Amino acid sequence: MFDKRKDNQEINAPSAAQGQERPVSATAAAAAMGKTALIGAGIKVNGDISGTENLVIEGRVEGKVDLPGNQVNIGQTGKVAADIVAKTVKVDGNLQGDVEGKERVVISKSGRVRGNITAPRVVLEDGAIFKGSIDINPAESAVAELPLPTKASTPAKQPEPAGKETGYSSKN
Repeated sequence: MFDKRKDNQEINAPSAAQGQERPVSATAAAAAMGKTALIGAGIKVNGDISGTENLVIEGRVEGKVDLPGNQVNIGQTGKVAADIVAKTVKVDGNLQGDVEGKERVVISKSGRVRGNITAPRVVLEDGAIFKGSIDINPAESAVAELPLPTKASTPAKQPEPAGKETGYSSKN
């Protein structure tokens, strides 16, 4: 009779599985940032990709990826042979091609890149494999150029008066 409340609490108690945290994949991380398209591990795309959504590549892509306002994630199973233009690019898989990141490019420890990178910020995690060149000062970066001094603006050197030359004494 007095144990009814205790039994009800056990029935309504949350299970241990509900409180456990799950590991976050690249797909879930990209999905949290807005609309995301996924090219799954069993999909192969030949051609150009463009659009206004984030993109996660777990399969194969050959051609060109043009998403200048969005994020491109190449997952660990992703194999890309394409030039990529995106706001941010994260490589966990294999990429062969040039990358232009409007904000940044990240190559994780499992990432392999063969190509040139142009971005204001580039991150190569310990263990990343990279072969190519990096341009971290693109024309779009906000670097102020200072004017060079002209000859007219530099003061002319005045000659020293006679007898005041250094290293000589006027005494006989």
